[in-house]
Amino acid sequence: MNFEQFVLSYEPQIRMGFFVGVFALVALWELAAPRRDLKLSRKQRWTANLGVVLLNTVIVRVAFPAAAVGMAALSVDKGWGLLNNFDVPFWLAVPLAVVAMDFVIWLQHVMVHAVPALWRLHRVHHADLDYDLTTGARFHPIEIVLSMGIKFATIALLGAPVLAVVVFEVLLSACAMFNHGNIRLPERVDRVLRWFLVTPDMHRVHHSVEDDESNSNFGFNLTWWDRLFGTYREQPRAGQLGMTIGIHDHTDPHEVARLPGMLMLPFKGKVTDYAINRRNWTPPASDAKL
Repeated sequence: MNFEQFVLSYEPQIRMGFFVGVFALVALWELAAPRRDLKLSRKQRWTANLGVVLLNTVIVRVAFPAAAVGMAALSVDKGWGLLNNFDVPFWLAVPLAVVAMDFVIWLQHVMVHAVPALWRLHRVHHADLDYDLTTGARFHPIEIVLSMGIKFATIALLGAPVLAVVVFEVLLSACAMFNHGNIRLPERVDRVLRWFLVTPDMHRVHHSVEDDESNSNFGFNLTWWDRLFGTYREQPRAGQLGMTIGIHDHTDPHEVARLPGMLMLPFKGKVTDYAINRRNWTPPASDAKL
């Protein structure tokens, strides 16, 4: 068994091992150095947030038994994708594919904020009344299925190597838990890290109830895309401790902190704000400094 076959065979165990390890590390970090006080108990929120994670895992494994690595292996076997049709050395193809997939995830994230129908699904992620590592995995099952379809198409178009897909999946999960962590970083460390890696303070701005702040800092892993395309925002107006997390008009814990309410949230009410092409806010003049 060569290395690629090993990675393909043990991909679920590799991903689960990293997930458990990073989850435990960030959870302990949150206890040791929390950034903000939480409104709700961990028991209440974690039951709902981890419940939807479990539900999504089952759905993905049933709907996509070969998972993303299976698509990568099929693409290599069939010669699909750019990297399989150009003489790109393996050592270069892996990081190129990882960076390209990260850009697609960023673009997808912008898209679910721009299209009202998709924002309905994505607001399950934003409706969390607190912000910690479990928020990073809190997504509606329909959004997860759509995301998998986009991921499959990206892998086939790129011809991403199996190793690149596994590395990307591990990084995506680990970074989502890290940058959604309720953890305090020294200011100097945060300032340096956010030149290339999304930090908790950077991404927390994206979870503000203020719609102009929510429509910024879309990155999960790399910060380059927000900086390049003008969606980077350094800090929220009210500051990291003063900002409010969540979505206006969705503040009832029975709706947003329990699994049944989370699953029904996309089908409630009208989309009148937050979605990029429906927003009607006028940024204050002071924003020009940010």
